[in-house]
Amino acid sequence: MIAKKGIVIVCNLDTRGEDIVFVKRLIQDRGHEAMLLDFSMEEPPPFPGDIRTEAVALRGGLSIEVVREKYRSDRGAATNNQIAGAAAIVGDLLKQGRVHGIIGIGGGTATLVATSVMKRLPFGMPKLMASPMAAHPAYIDKYVGTRDITMHHTVLDIVKMNPLLKAQIVNAVGAICGMVEMTQGTNIVFDKPCVAVSSFGFGEMAVQSALCMLEQAGFTPIVCHAQGKGDRAMEEMIRDGAFQGVLDICIGGVIEHLFQGNRDPGPDRLMAAVETGIPMLLAPCGLDILSYGGRADMLAKTSDRVQYVQDSLRVQVRTTADELRQAADVIAQRLNAAKGPWTFLVPRQGWSSLDKEGRPIYDPAADAVFVARLKDRLVAPSRVKEVDLHLYTPEFARVAVDEFVRLFESARTPLRTKELQP
Repeated sequence: MIAKKGIVIVCNLDTRGEDIVFVKRLIQDRGHEAMLLDFSMEEPPPFPGDIRTEAVALRGGLSIEVVREKYRSDRGAATNNQIAGAAAIVGDLLKQGRVHGIIGIGGGTATLVATSVMKRLPFGMPKLMASPMAAHPAYIDKYVGTRDITMHHTVLDIVKMNPLLKAQIVNAVGAICGMVEMTQGTNIVFDKPCVAVSSFGFGEMAVQSALCMLEQAGFTPIVCHAQGKGDRAMEEMIRDGAFQGVLDICIGGVIEHLFQGNRDPGPDRLMAAVETGIPMLLAPCGLDILSYGGRADMLAKTSDRVQYVQDSLRVQVRTTADELRQAADVIAQRLNAAKGPWTFLVPRQGWSSLDKEGRPIYDPAADAVFVARLKDRLVAPSRVKEVDLHLYTPEFARVAVDEFVRLFESARTPLRTKELQP
């Protein structure tokens, strides 16, 4: 027998009707509690939600009359009020143990409101947005960002029930019901210290080897894909206290941000570990290339350089000595402010599977410029350790993990000493 779960349905009933009723009925027929949260802003809805738009508006700080007025003159303020109100109400339901999943149904406005609420819910809670906006390239990053939100592309607009739309709604409801029935919940417990590990394809051998070594050393490694979103999520999770250390092998996001690459994680790469003080082992994988696939302008601008073509969407361009010098300045500035222990481990034989003797990307002279500049700008240059290895090897992983364990133990020792004092 399926245990009854609570599922919140976020929608604007003033522009939706029988399709939302259908969603609620499907969830109830599955044996779950369906709570219809209405955030309507334009007109009074044809029927009330289980959580009325009036209550949502007031919880956001405005009356529904003011929300409707602002909707015509300052739509952003009205929308933000309803997001705030809806998020607060769903947060209350979560504390009461009444909500186990959330689904959004609708177009652009509904997608913005529902996903904004979802972003404030804990990692692991089932979250699904069914929308024709789910594949829109200009908006998808704003809807999902770095959160665990599942987007269901309905293709069709959620207006007026029809056989094709019905098929999509049934699939979406089946997805959220399946999630709440199988989820392990948000109370995720670890019995060992968690270590974030940045990774992408050109550093994969070192990362894969390091994972087993970390486990053997008594850690739970969590891999974050350093393609822009994954390393940005890693930064956020470090700030949230999810990790007790970081093996940051693939830090190419720093240079991607400086020179507008496809894997840009934003301006704060490395800063979470720097500011929280968790132990960090860094390596230069990814600093040797810039990702410009699908960018005709940037590929033309760098046409005089070595370009490694994986496919039409993934083209890696070799970084120059000057670009690496600028990256070294940024990295040094950030590491100089670190509150915890760190080591920057440099493999002299190459920084990625592409940066290897005999391969076109290989440029030891440019790599050497980075290392010299980094040491010159650091307050503690002795924390840069060079090893006569290639990064894309198990041997480099061994050195990296051993050094991380040393850093981790050194960070714990002062705490133990303090605890023993009377």
